[in-house]
Amino acid sequence: MNKEQSVKLMTDKMAKFVGHIGKKLPDDVIAKLEELAAQETAPLPKVLYETMTKNQGLAVSLDRPSCQDTGVLQFWVKCGTNFPLINELEDLLKEAVVQATFATPLRHNSVETFDEYNTKRNVGKGTPTVFWDIVPNDDHCEIYSYMAGGGCTLPGKAMVLMPGAGYEGITDFVLDQMTSYGLNACPPLLVGVGVATSVETAALLSKKALMRPIGSHNDNENAAKMEKLLEDGINAIGLGPQGMGGKFSVMGVNIENTARHPSTIGVAVNVGCWSHRRGHVIFDKDLNAVCDTHSTIDLNA
Repeated sequence: MNKEQSVKLMTDKMAKFVGHIGKKLPDDVIAKLEELAAQETAPLPKVLYETMTKNQGLAVSLDRPSCQDTGVLQFWVKCGTNFPLINELEDLLKEAVVQATFATPLRHNSVETFDEYNTKRNVGKGTPTVFWDIVPNDDHCEIYSYMAGGGCTLPGKAMVLMPGAGYEGITDFVLDQMTSYGLNACPPLLVGVGVATSVETAALLSKKALMRPIGSHNDNENAAKMEKLLEDGINAIGLGPQGMGGKFSVMGVNIENTARHPSTIGVAVNVGCWSHRRGHVIFDKDLNAVCDTHSTIDLNA
C-alpha cells in the first residue's frame, strides 16, 4: 500500500483502540478490582465494588464510555527510527483522537487556554499530549494510550525536597497527598511516584509509572521495597473505594526514578482512578497491531 493508505490504516486502528479503552478497562485492572472486592467485608465497600462491576458491564453492553470524563488523551510513544510512519505519527494520532471523539463518543475536553473556547474535537494546542522515546535501528512502534481524567491524574503534585528530607520526606509527601488529592480521585487508586532530580523530571516519571502493569515492581530492590511500604501505608489510611472507607485504598504503587543532583530530591505523585483507562499497543513495520492490555480487542480484524 502507498503512504496515504498506510496512514489511514494506522489512524483507523488507533481510533478504534482509543475508543475501546474508554469503554473497557485493561485486564490487569479488572482482575485487581475483583481481588480487592473479594477481600472487603464491610457492607458499603462491597456495594461500591458491585456498582463498579455493574458500571463496567453497562459500558460494554451499551457501547458507551465507562466514565463521563473521558479525559485528555496522552500518548507515550516508543518508536524505532526505521518505523515507516515515524514522520506522520503525531499528526495521525491527533486525527485518531478526532475520529474517536465522534465515534465512541468522547466528551469534549480540550479548551484553548486564554482564549477559553472548547475545540469540540479533543485536539488543540498541545493536546493530545505525545511523549517520545526514539529507538535506533528498530522498525516497531510501541504506544501507551491514556485517558487522563480531570479528577485523578491531571491534578498531580510535585516538589523538590532538600536532601536532608531523605526518603522519609518522600514518604511524608506521598502520604500527605493521599489524604487530600487521593481522597477525591475515585479510589482505589493506582499511585505513580516519580523520584528524580527536579520538578519536571519527577512529574513525568510519576505519570509514566501509571503505564506499568499492576503488580509490577521497580527493578531496583530498594525502590521495590518502598513501593510495598507505601502501598501498605496508604491502605492503612483507610480511604477505601470512592473514599468512603475500607481496607484497601490502592491497586498498587509504582515508582519510577532517575539519578539526581546531590542537593535535591525531586518527587511527584500522580494517580489513576479505579477506572484506569490505559492501553498498550505495538505496531510492526507492516502495521500489524498487538494489544497486550486488553484481551477483548483485535485491531487487525
